Amino acid sequence: MTNVHLLFYKRGMESERDGILPGRRARARGVLSNAAGRFERHGVQGFADGWEMVEEDRLLRTEVRVERARSAITWNRSPDLPFDRSVNPYRGCEHGCVYCFARPSHAFLNLSPGLDFEMKLVARPGIGAVLERELRAKGYRVAPIAVGTNTDPYQPCEAEWRVMREVVEVLAGCDHPLAITTKGTLIERDLDLLGPMAAKGLLRVGVSVTTLDAGLSRRMEPRAAVPARRLEVIRRLTAAGVPVRVMVAPVVPGLTDHELEGILAAAREAGAVGATWIMLRLPLEVAGLWREWLEAAEPGRAAKVMARVREARGGKDYDAEWGKRMRGEGVFAALIGQRFAKAVARLGLEEALPALRCDLFRPPERAGDQLRLF
Repeated sequence: MTNVHLLFYKRGMESERDGILPGRRARARGVLSNAAGRFERHGVQGFADGWEMVEEDRLLRTEVRVERARSAITWNRSPDLPFDRSVNPYRGCEHGCVYCFARPSHAFLNLSPGLDFEMKLVARPGIGAVLERELRAKGYRVAPIAVGTNTDPYQPCEAEWRVMREVVEVLAGCDHPLAITTKGTLIERDLDLLGPMAAKGLLRVGVSVTTLDAGLSRRMEPRAAVPARRLEVIRRLTAAGVPVRVMVAPVVPGLTDHELEGILAAAREAGAVGATWIMLRLPLEVAGLWREWLEAAEPGRAAKVMARVREARGGKDYDAEWGKRMRGEGVFAALIGQRFAKAVARLGLEEALPALRCDLFRPPERAGDQLRLF
């Protein structure tokens, strides 16, 4: 981890990186294993020691490390993304969504994309000051900053660390456009800043709803808000004047695809004005973690789900090709697209929301800048 300074904090008892017995799920966690990342030379595997003792599922506590960020804005040139810059307040995500496409990024920290991703988090307090410096640079050209495109900025640890609050305060203070993606309820805490930003045309929010089935959500997204609570988030944001887009993401073939129209209708009733969808993505380590979870959690549907996944991915678990990775290809993917288009048209939802304003931006002032007036 070059040029990264990490301090180590714990919430509760010490968690365990490895040694999860095969088939045993850690309570309130998503995936079933914690295999080493693809850059590691060695791994550790749990095994039964022969004592035949009955053990309860383990309660593994969340640990938060601190990174003193040297940069805040991450740039990308991906042709199938609608933004070219983002800010990541956290690495890893306590929501523990089994399907999360961001899990492989934990391997760059010498941590597992499995349980480590949802237990060993990295917070970046102080990132607000770094962001101010970057926005003040002479060469900076304003365009919307996306937050929540990798891991959720309003995951549970935000209540304690308030890193996303720092980011919003900086962007609100200089009228910088912002696009947020979340499934976290903590976004409601920041409505004092987000409401005025929305009134100026500087903000839009995407709320992810994967399923309306609370039981399936709890198994698949163990520490995320239940579906009904996410719909309430949409209502509260809408009441504050924030334009909200529901994100049916991911659509899981053979497991949640039948809910597409129901999710869109429920979100529209809650006040959403836009909608989008993304097919299940299984890059790198996510594919194995997903298959392992699927066999344990949905054994009767596992074969069907993977057959549909591969049908939409050219016979593979995943295809990362630009333009295909978000929606897939083939008959099944085309059918989902047609259903989505008809549903949003019927419900009056927009697939593309109005562009955010960039003309109001002014570089953040340094302390003492007002002295120039004298």
